[in-house]
Amino acid sequence: MSESRCFANWVAWNIDGASLKRLSRNGIKFVKDPRIDDDVQIGNELYEANRLDRGHIARRADLLWGSPAEAKQANLDSFFYTNITPQMDDFNQSSKGGLWGQLEDAVFADVEVDDLKVSAFGGPVFQDDDRLFRDVQIPREYWKVIAFSENGQLKARAFLLTQNLNQLEALELDEFRVFQVNLSEIEERCRLRFPAALRKADTLAVPEALEERAPLDSLADIQWH
Repeated sequence: MSESRCFANWVAWNIDGASLKRLSRNGIKFVKDPRIDDDVQIGNELYEANRLDRGHIARRADLLWGSPAEAKQANLDSFFYTNITPQMDDFNQSSKGGLWGQLEDAVFADVEVDDLKVSAFGGPVFQDDDRLFRDVQIPREYWKVIAFSENGQLKARAFLLTQNLNQLEALELDEFRVFQVNLSEIEERCRLRFPAALRKADTLAVPEALEERAPLDSLADIQWH
């Protein structure tokens, strides 16, 4: 957690595709995480009577695996505010038909994932000039890293949801797009460091010039191999 921003710097979660369950979210309330102080979490006060949605960082559907009791508990735990960031109500719709919420599904669909097990990391990109709303700075970019093993080889792929890869030219009215990037770019933007094994597993070659980078138009554009 970021004490100054009161949102998670990063969230990490595992997915066992072989034991995923389908559970309803009906009746589950968003609550503050009892493991940390209330005053370092943003709660419902930010989301009342406006267009901000409570957006899960670790996707709820990814967590519903294991025994029935474990999946039920994970369903509840996904609604802690430590796993929530504010997103505009059209946030996912604007990102090319909801690509952002389908990245985890895409790896299972397009890759022979060993043991159907995936590890994921994600979070907001905090910037000093993020817009202030109700005394809270609202992140305008998000990142996600998906790690998996294919034929015994560890692979990692990184993604950025942004309005513009050039941070100096981000326009508040521009459409959000999904870009496939390197882990090193996530590290630079977020001031964090991934383990050496994950950095080595990221073999994607991307153009150095930002103007040569194309956003993902469909899941088929993702380079997993």
